[in-house]
Amino acid sequence: MKTDITLQTRREFLRSTVLTSSLAWTVPTFLAHTFSGLQAEAADKATQVTTGKDGTILVVLQMAGGNDGLNTVVPFANDHYLKARPRLSLSGKQVLKVTEELGLHPALHGLKDLYDAGSLSIVQGVGYPNPNRSHFRSTEIWQTASDSAKFERYGWLGRYFDNACSGADPTVGINIGRQMPQAFAAKHPVGVSLDNPENYRFITAEKGSEAEMMQASFRKLNQLDDAGSNSGDSIGAVAGGSTIRHEGSPLDYLERTALDAQLSSDRIRAISGKVQNKANYPAGQLGNSLKLVARLIGGGLPTRIFYVSQGGYDTHTNQAPAQERLLRELGDSVKAFVNDMNAQGNFGRVLLLTFSEFGRRVGENASGGTDHGAASSMFLVGEKLKAGLLGRMPSLAPAHLFNGDIKYTTDFRSVYAGVLEQWLKTPSAPILGRHFEPLTIFPS
Repeated sequence: MKTDITLQTRREFLRSTVLTSSLAWTVPTFLAHTFSGLQAEAADKATQVTTGKDGTILVVLQMAGGNDGLNTVVPFANDHYLKARPRLSLSGKQVLKVTEELGLHPALHGLKDLYDAGSLSIVQGVGYPNPNRSHFRSTEIWQTASDSAKFERYGWLGRYFDNACSGADPTVGINIGRQMPQAFAAKHPVGVSLDNPENYRFITAEKGSEAEMMQASFRKLNQLDDAGSNSGDSIGAVAGGSTIRHEGSPLDYLERTALDAQLSSDRIRAISGKVQNKANYPAGQLGNSLKLVARLIGGGLPTRIFYVSQGGYDTHTNQAPAQERLLRELGDSVKAFVNDMNAQGNFGRVLLLTFSEFGRRVGENASGGTDHGAASSMFLVGEKLKAGLLGRMPSLAPAHLFNGDIKYTTDFRSVYAGVLEQWLKTPSAPILGRHFEPLTIFPS
């Protein structure tokens, strides 16, 4: 039989009494092997269930390439800053002042509007002990929340999924892009990655038996059409690990993954096609990514974590125009996203967090740019935040630097701990591996 039934989640599918009539293929073997086990598991586990209309949502925005924090949150009155950057420094007349000593880059009008509205927190001096200046290793450290000398298999968001979202819908985590971030790597992988909902679909065989069509679909799962990547990243996300533990045979696991992808694909494309954005976004990859996130939120998708990336921050040469363009895209895109969330009535459910794998050196180089550094700043955007400046601005005095780098004053894992405990309402120590004092990001 071939009954056309919309399947919302694997859990609903497994609880259905019409299993064999719900697919257009021969029933996969894993259903017979895992039906009772998965049903019992779903009934027993404490899962952070969200309907898509009332759960809190975290949007993680990666500024890939190592953004220059000193020309983003600018200490324009600091003599050490001005002396170290005779060409790149920004004056008090140029910046968008937030205090008498600090200002935002002049391209960040969108973020300044959010700051003035009480919807932006600036976390100063964020980093970690023994910083690494490699793009890929430092990105890995941020995405796995590991110590600099320790290699973690799973990402911090993947461990959140494992600890707090067992049995949840596959769309509990969505990455906008072709490559799943290592932050999503988990013992029990969930989440989907897409760069265009029309490309993200289950591709079937041209002709043949039902079994052949099923096998061909599994082989081609998530194959994208020949539409080029729109990322534009010079340095992008580090992919999650490829070694995944699972129960049963590899074919069983592949079949289950394929089923998850098919159901998720149908829902994502349906929502994306019918929900309209209610704000004007700037043209560009980041604006398009946040525009899609807004449509999926507005459509009620039960996603807890969205992940988007903006690349190009590796500014060794001719930094000024490149960073100006990127920060304008950042500020304007985030402001449009907030406007969209407000128009939907969903801003109170959303927290947006930015990070970059490291900052840049205090001193400019001979090529009109800056080289790989250490500590930098993070932005948090939300309706209910402890808005303003959080943490402490590090000293820029040469005697207080470490090999020309800013010393961190806030461990990034303290920011993660604050997000996990105060926003996602889950204990942070099991996810981060040990206790980090949570940064207070919401008023008490």
